[in-house]
Amino acid sequence: MKSLPKLAIAITVLLSVTVSNAQIKNAKTETVKIFGNCGMCETTIEKAGNLKKIAKVDWDKDTKMATLTYDTTKTTQEEILKLIALAGYDSEKFLAPDEAYNNLHGCCQYDREAKIASKTDTKSEAVAVNHSNHANHSETIKAESQEVNQLKPVFDNYFALKDALVKTDGTNASAKAKELLSTINAVKMEKLQSEEHMVWMKVMTGLKEHSQHISETKDISKQRDYFKDLSKSMYDLMKVAKYETPVFYQFCPMADDGKGANWLSKENAVKNPYFGSMMMSCGKTVETIK
Repeated sequence: MKSLPKLAIAITVLLSVTVSNAQIKNAKTETVKIFGNCGMCETTIEKAGNLKKIAKVDWDKDTKMATLTYDTTKTTQEEILKLIALAGYDSEKFLAPDEAYNNLHGCCQYDREAKIASKTDTKSEAVAVNHSNHANHSETIKAESQEVNQLKPVFDNYFALKDALVKTDGTNASAKAKELLSTINAVKMEKLQSEEHMVWMKVMTGLKEHSQHISETKDISKQRDYFKDLSKSMYDLMKVAKYETPVFYQFCPMADDGKGANWLSKENAVKNPYFGSMMMSCGKTVETIK
């Protein structure tokens, strides 16, 4: 009879995990080693990796093993582990930035076994641990840094969409929004810089949603309404990612029924996407992003 309470507890825990996992669609569960020491580490690791209705992390401080459950259509194991690395914790695949590790509480500063094994060092971002070829690891990181900016196609297609709205061309705007959505879906989050990655996780859903809405209609008024919200998210991303040339953040006080709305442009001269030829020059540049 004394074993019943323990059994009840085990069943309760199992049910809670099952219910939690049920809230995540297209769920996949995997285990991976994440280095840490204590209960404080457990709280930080799980908070860093948990994404509402997208990913759940359950870390065991005794075994150092984490159970990752995530929506395979919205994230990957690598993306979750990178978030955890940015919080200061090494895993079998990613190393934490030295600065993030050094900022951990003293009791949380675990022995960096993964870093010693990989013979790698990093100052500003979590990097993949290459256990199979340590000698070529630095060359791999260098090559990755020289790849085309993951976000440039996203910005380029946003500007193309903006130009279609300036011309009051609903058909072209729909096509450009479809291309924008395609480039958003093609972004490899694991290749983003740490600050870009954090902002991308916050704005990604909105970018996809508003781009899709614009692509699904040729009604210019509806497209412009969605473009307003799309531009807010794009601005947050542009602030951390930057563009190859200065970008001008512009504002029209007459848009959105007099509430005002912003947009991004590669040109300082105002060409209003909310009114087109009706009020082409209505607005002003309020910020230059360099």
